[in-house]
Amino acid sequence: MSSDIRIKICGLRTAADIVAATDAGATYIGFNFFPKSPRYVSFDQALDLAIDVPIGVAKVGLVVNADDALLDDLTEKVPLDMLQLHGSETPERVAEIRARYGLPVIKVLGVSGPDDLDAIDRYSVVADQLMLDAKPPKDAVLPGGNGISFDWTLLSGRKYWTKPWMLAGGLNPENVAEAIANTGTRQVDVASGVETAPGVKDAALMKAFCDAAHGA
Repeated sequence: MSSDIRIKICGLRTAADIVAATDAGATYIGFNFFPKSPRYVSFDQALDLAIDVPIGVAKVGLVVNADDALLDDLTEKVPLDMLQLHGSETPERVAEIRARYGLPVIKVLGVSGPDDLDAIDRYSVVADQLMLDAKPPKDAVLPGGNGISFDWTLLSGRKYWTKPWMLAGGLNPENVAEAIANTGTRQVDVASGVETAPGVKDAALMKAFCDAAHGA
């Protein structure tokens, strides 16, 4: 059993989601603050949900190209443990956010081919963690959570980056073990892969995903 695999379940919207995700073994709980997403929650909703997150499970706030005004409001209202930057934030902007709010930052990088991996070294300097996600289609409304994956063999043999990293993009209970085997990742992120409809989490799927990841 690979019990050291850390799992992030993103886009939780109900108290039942929180219970099911943490019971299943999630290490990180993600709240989505991107208004166009079917997984969006308001700051007030997230505050109510955060109260139910057990101690030891990290509460992560997902934002997309957020300005200081939004982040000021968010961090004042919601007791987050980490920020996840899922937009086109530059390394300079990542450093600014990390310094201003004093929270660890996960920077998401879209991957579709080998050239996209060049950004890893630049962002490793300023982010606490990286998330490698499938680059969204050109016509996509959402920067992530589109249920698509990228060629995992691009990451083979690349376990030793200077910062912890997380694999995302099209993961589900059926393929997460294969993804872990192909990439060597020790952390995985899932949103649409444990849903019965966009934004609707399923307790059985969350448990199946966590069991498959830990058994990889």
